[in-house]
Formats: sequence, structure tokens, C-alpha cells
Amino acid sequence: MSHFHTRKGYEGVALAVPVTVPYERYSTRGAHWFLGQALHALLQQSGLEKAQIDGLTVSSFSLVPDTAVGVTQHLGLSPRWLDHIPTGGASGVMALRRAARAVQCGDANIVACLAGDTNHVDSFRQTLGAFSDFARDATYPYGAGGPNSMFAFITDHYMRQYGATRADFGRIAVDQRSNALKNPNALFKKPLTLDEYLQAKAISNPIHLFDCVMPCAGAEAFLVMSEAKARELGLPHALLRGAIERHNAYADDPVMVRGGWRVDRDELYAMADAQPADIDLIQTYDDYPVIVMMQFEDLGFCDKGEGPAFVRERRMTHDGDFPNNTSGGQLSAGQAGAAGGFLGLTETLRQLTGQAGERAVADAQLGLVGGFGMVTYDRCLCTGAVILGKSA
Repeated sequence: MSHFHTRKGYEGVALAVPVTVPYERYSTRGAHWFLGQALHALLQQSGLEKAQIDGLTVSSFSLVPDTAVGVTQHLGLSPRWLDHIPTGGASGVMALRRAARAVQCGDANIVACLAGDTNHVDSFRQTLGAFSDFARDATYPYGAGGPNSMFAFITDHYMRQYGATRADFGRIAVDQRSNALKNPNALFKKPLTLDEYLQAKAISNPIHLFDCVMPCAGAEAFLVMSEAKARELGLPHALLRGAIERHNAYADDPVMVRGGWRVDRDELYAMADAQPADIDLIQTYDDYPVIVMMQFEDLGFCDKGEGPAFVRERRMTHDGDFPNNTSGGQLSAGQAGAAGGFLGLTETLRQLTGQAGERAVADAQLGLVGGFGMVTYDRCLCTGAVILGKSA
């Protein structure tokens, strides 16, 4: 397709310094504090001065009424390039794309991409109540004020359409838990068996307990700069090989069964000069297992409807034949609000720079990260994906 050639590639863009601010189940501290901790860690681990950070992206649900500009004042930054990206689980991919373009055209030299949220007892309810006009007017007043019931609808529809069983989704959750046990940042510390998954209490049929993420407080962050700058600073880094995003795709699906990844995936692989078979590890956005399965299909690892058979035939652990969510993902590490959209990027960066410890994927050269966010009722509106490569 000719539009492959109309867009500039992402050559020469590097990611460095993956940061995770330890997750807490509940915290009385605000989002500003978690974002500040993330920035502090970026500076400490990079050896940079605060004044050298001349670009900033911020993603957070609980920062309101502030936006990214409030963070500059609060943390004493004075960037010449700024972006506020309120797209939840798609925000990591989108932040990286925008930061990469800023670096390529010289609008910023070093961009800090931050995502963080707090979670106290009432904050999740407030977030849900104010999430969108759709949530506020059409679901919340009727007591269905959260993602569990919406994703139960999407999951049930997918199961009817393609014959998936709860055990198929369970394989995804169980393998991710296995990965999480080797991630010191993960909130879940106990193994999970398929029997335990299947026998867990129903939350909103067919969604059961271990299909749901654990909301928590925390932050994720990374730096974006030119490959030359990363080398000059002596920072371990990965290279951005390709990136896509798409919004409100397949609006004619009565209930979401296809995500926007499918629209642009050929361009993604063309930019990276790679095929699905070349990918060594994948970090899918995993708010619910059905969405993981959709990414396997829509990113070209199998055809639509083949997801259930695909997961039955593969081990998705870090040492398996199809490593998925090697950190444990949100299902087993926790979902620190909008930082959940950054988790796949920081984890892939660790994998490609030798910082993944016991859960390292052997000889990993290419990693794919999926982003997915902003659920309305029967679909999510934002999707994206990037391919990262190990630096030579």
C-alpha cells in the first residue's frame, strides 16, 4: 500500500531508563507525588540534571484538575515541548510516538515520559463516575459503573462468536502469574493454577476474579532521545523500529471483536522490517484476558477467531515459546491507573537491555508492545502498538 512510503520512519530514536515506582494497593499520596518519584528516579538512574529534560509527556487519571503543565510547576521543570496524553492504556504507545517525533525534528533533546496515578478507597469510584459522557449518562446511574460489566459483555460476545472457553482465558492469566513471581515489582506473590482461576468467584459473568486487574497506586516512566544522545550518555537503550495508533476503528462491529491494530499492522511490520514470526516477546495490554487474545489475532500472530486454539498450543511464560507480558502484566503486577499503559514499554526496555533479571527472555532482539484504552460501553476507542529493537 502506497501510504507506507508517505510517512517518515522512526530511525535514530532510542528509549532508555525504565522506571517503576513501587506499586501500593492504596495510598493517601496524590498523583503528583508518584510522578515526582518517577522523575527523581529517571534523573538518578540517568545521571542527568533536571534542566536537561526539555520535553515532557504526562498521563494520569487522578491528576485532575491539573494537566501536564501543572506537573512542570510542581516538579520545577521548564520544558520547551509538552504533551498531556489522557488515553489510559493507549497512553504509553502514544507518548512514545509523540516524543519520538519531537526528538526527530529537534523540538526536544530528551523527553521524560511519565505516567502515574494514586488509588485511595474512593478514587476509583470517582474516576469511573466521571470517565466519559457515556459512562456518566448511560451506565453509571444504572449501577453498571465500571469496566467489569462492560468487559463481561465483550467477553461473552467473543465466546459466543468464536467458541472460546473460560479455560482459554485462564491460560493467559496463569502464565502471566508465573511471570509475575519473578518480578519484584508485582503485587501478586502467589502462584495461580488453572483450577483456582476457574473456581474463582464470579464478578460479572463470564468475568471472574482473576480476569480483573488490581487497581493500585504507582508510576512508570522512561526517557526518549536520539540514539546518538543515548550513546553519548552511555545509557543502555532500545531502538524504536515502528509505531502505529488508531482510534474508533471498526465502529460498525455491533460489539467489539476487532481492535484498531488490525488496520495498521502491515505498516507496523513494514516499518520494522519484520514479520510476526520475528517477534521474540510481546507485551499485550491486558485489562482483561479477552483483549490479550484479540491482540494476538489483530497483530497477526493468528487469524480472527483462532485465538482460543492459539493459546491452547503455546506457553506464554518468559521461558515459553510465546512470551507474553513477561512482567506479569496488569493482571498480576497491578494496574496503577494510566501507568498500566506504560508497563509494557518499561518491561520491554528491561528485556532488551539486560535488566529483566530472572524473567529474561533468552536472546531477545525484538519486542512488540500493544496499547489499548478508553472503554465506552461495548468497545475501547484507542489502540496502538510499537516494535522495539535491541541496540547493536
